[in-house]
Amino acid sequence: MAHGEIFLKKNEDKRLRQGHLWVFSNEIDTTRSPLEQFAAGELVQVKASDGKVMGTAYINPQSLICARLLSRKGNLKCGVNFFKERLTTALVLREKLFDKPYYRLVYGESDGLPGLVIDRFGSVLSVQITTAGIELRKDSLITALHELFSPTAIVLKNDNGQRQLEGLDLESHVVHGELPDPLVIEENGAKFKIDILGGQKTGWFYDHRASRMLLATMATNQRVLDLFSYTGAWGIPAALGGATEVVCVDASEGALALAAENATLNGVENKMQFIRSDVFDYLKQARQDGQLYDIIVLDPPALIKRKKDFKQGYEAYRRLNQLALQVLAKNGVLISASCSYHLSAENLHEILRSSGRHIDRHLTFFACGGQGGDHPIDPAIPETAYLKTFFCTVSISL
Repeated sequence: MAHGEIFLKKNEDKRLRQGHLWVFSNEIDTTRSPLEQFAAGELVQVKASDGKVMGTAYINPQSLICARLLSRKGNLKCGVNFFKERLTTALVLREKLFDKPYYRLVYGESDGLPGLVIDRFGSVLSVQITTAGIELRKDSLITALHELFSPTAIVLKNDNGQRQLEGLDLESHVVHGELPDPLVIEENGAKFKIDILGGQKTGWFYDHRASRMLLATMATNQRVLDLFSYTGAWGIPAALGGATEVVCVDASEGALALAAENATLNGVENKMQFIRSDVFDYLKQARQDGQLYDIIVLDPPALIKRKKDFKQGYEAYRRLNQLALQVLAKNGVLISASCSYHLSAENLHEILRSSGRHIDRHLTFFACGGQGGDHPIDPAIPETAYLKTFFCTVSISL
C-alpha cells in the first residue's frame, strides 16, 4: 500500500536534514497536502518542497508535533520486523553497558522509536506509548517483544499526559502474563520493590544510576538528606554506602511506604527515617531547628513542564537550592539535579552560583552527572537531553 504524502513548506526541511525526526504542523504546506485527509497514526511519505523524499513518518493531524520520522527511506513497512530490528539495535547498546536486565530498553527518538519508552525490569517490560502512530501498531510491537524477550509480563503504562494530547486512552493495564508480587529490581547492588501500575512514569527512574553510585561512594559516616526521595533510589544506596543516618522526605505517602519496605529489603531500616512533608516546608523548619546535613540530594520532579512555566519554575529551583544550602554542614556536599528539559545546565549552574553567593559560601563543582547510557542523547534532537546533576562542595566564604 502506497503511503500518502505530505509536503513541507519551502526551507522547512533543514531540521530533518540535520537529523531531527519531528515535523511541526506549521511547517507543512497544507495547500498541497491538506491535513484533514489523514487519519491519526497513518504512515506518510515526507517530501521537501522540491519533491525530494525525506523519509517515512507517522502523522497526527491534531497534534503540534504533526509527524515523526521513523525512517529516512520513503517506503517503510512498519510491522513486526521493523520493531524487531530497532529493538535488537537498542538491546546491543544496553548489553554493552549492563550485566543484568535492569535498564531502559527503548528511549524514544534516540532509539529510532519516537513515541515509545520501554523499561526492562528483569522479565517484566513496562511499555509507555505516547503517540497514535505507535498505538496503532502496538500489536506488532508486542509480538516483537514476545519473540525477542519472552517476557513473563508486559504492562502498558498509559497514565500519561502526552497520550491525552494525542487523543488516546489513559488506562494502564497488563496485556500479557501477570506481575510478580513483589516485583524486585536491582540497581548498583541495591534491591528495590517497584510498583509499575501505581508508580510515576514507568514505575522507576533508571536515569540517575551513575550519579547514585557516586553518592554511595561518598556516604561513609555522613548524615544524608534525600529530598523528593520517592521510593528511596538515592537514600538506600547512601545507607548501604555507610551513611550514619539518611532522612527521606517526600510528599507522597505511597512512595515513602515503598521506600520503607525497600530499606528493610536492604537491611538498612535502622539508619533511615521517612518524613512525609512538602520539601519547602521541611527545609524551612530544618533551618529554624538548626539541623545540618553532610550530604543533601535535591532531585525534584520536573518543575518546568512547559516553556511558559519557565519563570515560575526557575524561581522554585532557586528557592530550593538556596534553602538546601542553608541546612548543609560545613564542607558539605549538595547534589543538585534537574530533569526539566526547559531548565538548561547553564540555568542550573547559574542558580547554584548565585545561591552560593547569596548566603556567602564558597561553592565549587567537583563532578557533573547526567542521564545514564540507557537514555542515549541524539545530537540532532536536543529534546533527548534533559537530565543534569551538579555535585557541589560548599565551604565557608574565601
